[in-house]
Amino acid sequence: MDNPAASLLVDHPLRASLVAELHARPFLRLSGSVSLTHYAIYSDEDPAIHESLVRTLCEQTGMALPADGVTHYAVQSAFGWHLKWERHTEFSTFTFVSPRDDTDYFNDLAIHGVPADWLALLAGKRFHAVRMELLSGQAAAAVSGNLRDWLDGPVLVGSDVLGGGKVYCDWNVRADGYMRILAIDEDFREEQGGRLLQRLYEIETYRMMALLALPVARKLGRELDDIHASLQELMRAMDARRAGEDDAGLLDRLTELAVRVESLSGHSGRFSASRAYERIVLARIQELREQRIEGMPTIAEFMERRFGPAMETCRSVWSRHEQIAARVARAVDLLRTRVNLAQERDVTRLLAGLERTARNQLHLQHAVEGLSVAAISYYVLSIAAAGLKALHVVRLPVDPELAEGLLILPVVLIVFGVIKRSRTRTPQDGPVPAGHS
Repeated sequence: MDNPAASLLVDHPLRASLVAELHARPFLRLSGSVSLTHYAIYSDEDPAIHESLVRTLCEQTGMALPADGVTHYAVQSAFGWHLKWERHTEFSTFTFVSPRDDTDYFNDLAIHGVPADWLALLAGKRFHAVRMELLSGQAAAAVSGNLRDWLDGPVLVGSDVLGGGKVYCDWNVRADGYMRILAIDEDFREEQGGRLLQRLYEIETYRMMALLALPVARKLGRELDDIHASLQELMRAMDARRAGEDDAGLLDRLTELAVRVESLSGHSGRFSASRAYERIVLARIQELREQRIEGMPTIAEFMERRFGPAMETCRSVWSRHEQIAARVARAVDLLRTRVNLAQERDVTRLLAGLERTARNQLHLQHAVEGLSVAAISYYVLSIAAAGLKALHVVRLPVDPELAEGLLILPVVLIVFGVIKRSRTRTPQDGPVPAGHS
């Protein structure tokens, strides 16, 4: 018989959490007509606000608190609505769902009993708010004939979805701060209604998160215009000036430009996240399996015309940033190469000057050595002449003038040999030890 405890001991510590990830964030289980209110909370200044909000709501409404560290939580309230909370990387979502048995659509039914104090905590952090109605039976038929009574935006979008229902929306934020989406259940299978509503509010939530890169792209575009103009000016200056003419100054200016470009790389995370959110939006739209309703654009068509260009702007701006960064890097390399070549030419000229100086010094040294041989020989012969004259005084048979004349050649040769030997002496000879001659 298998022992479950022993089986768990052989598992990797991460296995359980990774398997549980497959079952995280389950779809809503809905039946009949329901009203749904969905909030997306975003705050880049207070990451702890998400857990704080869900705990505060549970405490104020008497619901059980979520466990520490959870990223999704579902609970039923005493007011009749069901809460689904999810924590994402940058944002969190609160989804309130309540059964609908009246015709006062898009009201506060799904958040009945939610304290006003708690709603006030969302100020400045509510990134998306939508009210959704899923209707079936006679209620659905009645509303379908009067869509403009509930959706009065400038553009009405609609389509057949999932092979068993319809969706209508106008993507318009009303004075109460909410968007409206109407879903009609004509022949949904089990859980299809919950999946549809979840996909719909995820489309709008992830669309808004993807568009966070758009203001950054616009600001970045203006920065890149200025950098591009400065780069063009520097490149013209490089082309107009001769090599070595203020290249160091140009290199300093180019380096400053490279620093400006690199400082903009801090936005890469925002653009990467935007691309990821865009892919999720497109995937959720594809999962709807839309079919056209005559006279209305589908959600995919609406997003392609409105959402697509914004995302293309973000992609083009970031691509332009990468191209300018590459151009600045190439310009820096080219100018640094030119500076290095100019420095090498200067070094070559300096070495040639040093060579000429050394050659002149060698010639001078040879001349000095010649004069030294003559001077030393003269002094040696003078001393020898004095000695010979002394010998002549003591009446030795020596003719001083003849002897001095005969000594000239040997003395000169000896002096020349001694000086040459001292000049060509190698370092291996080493210094003379102290105390020895």
